[in-house]
Amino acid sequence: MLKSKIHRATITETHLDYEGSITIDSDLVAASDILPGEKVHVVNLNNGIRLETYVISGEAGSGTVCLNGPAARCGQPGDIIIIITYCLLDEADVKSHKPIVVKVDANNKLVGA
Repeated sequence: MLKSKIHRATITETHLDYEGSITIDSDLVAASDILPGEKVHVVNLNNGIRLETYVISGEAGSGTVCLNGPAARCGQPGDIIIIITYCLLDEADVKSHKPIVVKVDANNKLVGA
């Protein structure tokens, strides 16, 4: 099931020479209940690429959304992405589950959840 997502974040930078991951402003990581090291799907609305990677928590309030390592080839600064996490639920919990949807502005500042 969908656990959480950061909807329509803007890629702020890319770092190809890195082991790999996505760095996300720690304020957004906390708001979306994503843990550092957690696996995420990243969907790029500009080019249709979908990738899996893990999260690194970035500086709070920075608005950073940075594709690192090979993921840097999947987007460029200014591209709009959705960052998605999933969870496993017991059948009894499915009906009451409510995913977290974090909305951000063009500068990756929290505007709603």
